[in-house]
Amino acid sequence: MKKFQFTLQRLKDYREQELDRQKNALAVLQGDLKRLEGSLEELKKTTAQQSSELTEVCMKGAAATEIAVRKRYIVTLQQDTHIREQQIIEKKAEIEKQLSVVVDATKDVKTLEMLEEKQLEEYHAAEVKENEQFIEEFVSGQTVREKIESLG
Repeated sequence: MKKFQFTLQRLKDYREQELDRQKNALAVLQGDLKRLEGSLEELKKTTAQQSSELTEVCMKGAAATEIAVRKRYIVTLQQDTHIREQQIIEKKAEIEKQLSVVVDATKDVKTLEMLEEKQLEEYHAAEVKENEQFIEEFVSGQTVREKIESLG
């Protein structure tokens, strides 16, 4: 009997490669999210530090222009913080979408793996049947030879 060959092997290989690509894309998105979250934390720390410094400067009696410049910088940091928070929300939505793609690709691969297992089981069943048939033919051939020899 010829060696087992899964009939959909090329499709399975393609789907596995596609799954790997989708997992890599998900990993990239998750890395982007981590960077955005780190950047957000830095913005929050900087904003808190600048607010604290503004309070100190005001208590010491700084010039109005210096206070105005510092306030404007804090407002800019707060705007950047808001933008970063929106980027994080959008990135999380992208990750959810990509996660769905990865789940679907995983299901495709699992389905093909189950088909391969079923074909392999059928192959083994056919192999056992072929071996039984060979043994049966060998035994019946041996019986026929013995009868011929006993007659002759």
